[in-house]
Amino acid sequence: MTNRPQRKSTRLKDYDYSQSGVYFVTLCTHNRLHLFGEITDGDMVLNDWGEIVSYEWQRTTVVRPYVELDAFVVMPNHFHAILLIVDDHTIPQRATQRVAPTDNVSKPKISQTLQPASLGAIVGQFKSVVTKRIRQLTDAQDIIWQRNYHDHIIRNESDLNRIREYVQTNPARWEADTFYD
Repeated sequence: MTNRPQRKSTRLKDYDYSQSGVYFVTLCTHNRLHLFGEITDGDMVLNDWGEIVSYEWQRTTVVRPYVELDAFVVMPNHFHAILLIVDDHTIPQRATQRVAPTDNVSKPKISQTLQPASLGAIVGQFKSVVTKRIRQLTDAQDIIWQRNYHDHIIRNESDLNRIREYVQTNPARWEADTFYD
C-alpha cells in the first residue's frame, strides 16, 4: 500500500448533502484537458464528448426524480451546474461506493459509501455514466474527470441569481476564465 497524502475535504463538516437545497457544482476534466469542444465567438461548440456530458446531465431528472436542474454549461475543460435536491426524494436501495475518502481516517474502500441521493452520489453517478459512454464511443480508457469536484451551497436568491448569471455567461468570458489555458 502506498502512502499518498490525504486530501482535505472541501465539504462542510456535519452538513447533510442529501437534504433539500440548491447547490452549485463545478467538475473539471483530468489535467484540465479540452475534451468537450471549443469556444467560438463567445459560444460553446460541443463536440461528441461534450454532447454526451450535456445529454447525461439533462437525463439527471429522469434518473433521479428528486433532482431539479437549473442553469448549466459544458465548457472545453469543465462543467458548471446548479441543481436542487427536493425534500420528497425516494432513496435508492443501494449506496454508491465512494471514490475517494473525504475524512482523515483511512478506512477500507469497501466500507466507505456515499449517502444515497446525496450531492456526492449524484455527481459521482453522473461522472461515471459520462465516462462509460465516452469510453464506449472511443474504445479508449482515458481518464475523463479530475478527482472530486467543487460545490457551493446556494443560500439565498441573490446568490442564486449571481451564480446563474456566471454560468450562463461563462462561454463569453472564456479567455478571462480561471480554467482557460
